[in-house]
Amino acid sequence: MFQFSKSIWVTVLVAAAAVQAYSDPGACSGYCLAHDPAVIQRTSDGTYFKFNTGTGIQYATASSLAGPWFIQGYVLPDGSSIANSGSDDPWAPDVHLVGGIYYLYYAVSTFGSQTSAIGVATSTTMDVGSWTDHGSTGVASTSAKPYNAIDPNLIIVGSSPYLNFGSFWGDIFQVKMSSSLTSTAGGSSYNIEYNAAGDHACEGSYMFYYSGYYYLLWSHGICCGYENTLPATGNEYMIMMARSTSATSGFVDKNGVAATSGGGSILLESHGYVYGPGGQGVFSSTTQGLVLYYHYADTNVGLADADYQFGWNVLSWDNGWPIV
Repeated sequence: MFQFSKSIWVTVLVAAAAVQAYSDPGACSGYCLAHDPAVIQRTSDGTYFKFNTGTGIQYATASSLAGPWFIQGYVLPDGSSIANSGSDDPWAPDVHLVGGIYYLYYAVSTFGSQTSAIGVATSTTMDVGSWTDHGSTGVASTSAKPYNAIDPNLIIVGSSPYLNFGSFWGDIFQVKMSSSLTSTAGGSSYNIEYNAAGDHACEGSYMFYYSGYYYLLWSHGICCGYENTLPATGNEYMIMMARSTSATSGFVDKNGVAATSGGGSILLESHGYVYGPGGQGVFSSTTQGLVLYYHYADTNVGLADADYQFGWNVLSWDNGWPIV
């Protein structure tokens, strides 16, 4: 039985009820817990894989997005080889298939710290025990940097790979990667999204291409700790978006405001029983097309970080913008 005060529940329900224009998450059964999920479909047999933030990056598989999801094990059962605090609890996995190899990027840090680094592991099958940890990609941060090196996301443009990353501080950055995909190409990082308001609560970016545009998604707001203190209404996690014809600059929202000048349109926010959706990504399902996935607090289950649920919706389109 969850012990939440009446005032907290009333606040959550009132805030969620204010927005009803979104579809509910798709069905999920089995292991549906999630935090910063990463989803991919294995090409050899169509199996879906769902990776989560936390202890060694636990992951589960299913024959469909709706499940049932079954826990398989850990990508890094012994933790990361990166010698930072938090190496046994890597964050925010991001997984892609490139040239027959699955690349899984992750972050090593501790909550609220700017001493962070992004690592990568590879596998040809994604089976338990098949992952090789390559350690740091060279993307790292200290208090001397304008960014925090967490929440990685790979995007490949033609033959040129880029890594998007960042959280709070200077928000979302990008750096060019080497052809090995395990290290940077040695150039400087640059800003692709920045909101100067408040405490710069932008993180967890994800970029994808569709019909002539690169779409940049990011999570905006307070991600966690809802069971203790609820943010002011509208300050909880939500998914923002901007787009550009280039993957490296020029992102604007629906009103034409630059993402580097506080621009951003809402793709998904709290509604109904869904509270604080974020930690998102997009992938192309062989059966359902482009799918948005994310985590959220289900007010019917509980608000604790450990209770966050796996959400997914097939994306629709309206005047060149995705909608849920």
